[in-house]
Amino acid sequence: MTDFILQPWPWWFSGILIGLTVPLLFFLAGKSFGISTSFQQIGAMCSTKSSLPYLKNFDRREGMWTLVFAIGIGLGGLIASRWLSAVPVEFLPTQFSSVSGAIKLFVGGVLVGFGTRYAGGCTSGHAITGIANLNWASLVATIFFFVGGLGVTWGLGNILF
Repeated sequence: MTDFILQPWPWWFSGILIGLTVPLLFFLAGKSFGISTSFQQIGAMCSTKSSLPYLKNFDRREGMWTLVFAIGIGLGGLIASRWLSAVPVEFLPTQFSSVSGAIKLFVGGVLVGFGTRYAGGCTSGHAITGIANLNWASLVATIFFFVGGLGVTWGLGNILF
């Protein structure tokens, strides 16, 4: 059993576990799977007197679970990289340990956070929950997430990086 945990899991097994998260979260907690709402939660917590309806009308108590969920994802990654891997995984690549690398990481995170909220959800929310709910907009968004990812990986990424 220990060998199974310490080795990389097959993609299909991890996919099944992620796929089971959607109905379990819905049936056990009445929540939809997605992570980008934590961006709104942080904004609402940091600007309690905001006049923007996006932040002002957000139920901070009801949305707190998204922040806990996001923190749990980060901690889970850290724990897995440190103690549940046969070969230690570097949690933060060296190119991001410099000041300029940290700035790139921060700006990229803000852009991704803004983009996911502007798109009405993140890749996991659209691809997993949205498509599971037969949401046409989520299918279109997921297709273009892949198109954009391939475009950056095989084209624009070489120019930028």
